[in-house]
Amino acid sequence: MDKDAPGPTPGFLVWRLANKWRVAVDRAVAPLGLTHAQYSLVASLYGMQRDGERPSQRRLADHTGMEALYVSKLARALESAGLVERTRDPRDPRAVQLALTERGRTVTRQAVAVVQELLRQLMEPLGGLDGPGTRAFTEELTALLDVPLAPPPASSPPPDDQNTRRETP
Repeated sequence: MDKDAPGPTPGFLVWRLANKWRVAVDRAVAPLGLTHAQYSLVASLYGMQRDGERPSQRRLADHTGMEALYVSKLARALESAGLVERTRDPRDPRAVQLALTERGRTVTRQAVAVVQELLRQLMEPLGGLDGPGTRAFTEELTALLDVPLAPPPASSPPPDDQNTRRETP
């Protein structure tokens, strides 16, 4: 390898880590009948319900970072599986509120335990779940997630691709 060649970019590493995590969670929660995305939804819903909230699909989408349409699709599948109840919000008939069923709470508790073990394994190289390396890593990830994405300017041309750009005389 060329010693002057740059290493992987932070974006590439974040993408790889996110994919590794998604695959690991998919495999771990599959025996419970869940996918990683479904797990993210029910685990978030579980925590919100514990705090006394009965969130709308929109609120859950904002919380998880998923698109509202995708949350709606996941919620319908989870409702069909008997894990989630979807009801109209009495204050806003356009909004749909979500709640875990009793079976949904049981499955979610099991899934959370499985994913916590995965997280423990993943964080071991950083000193474990309570280690200073994990705390620093969590703070750095939080800082990155807190940066708002600016919309691209409407009139800007697409970025130049060095591989396809032709030099003109």
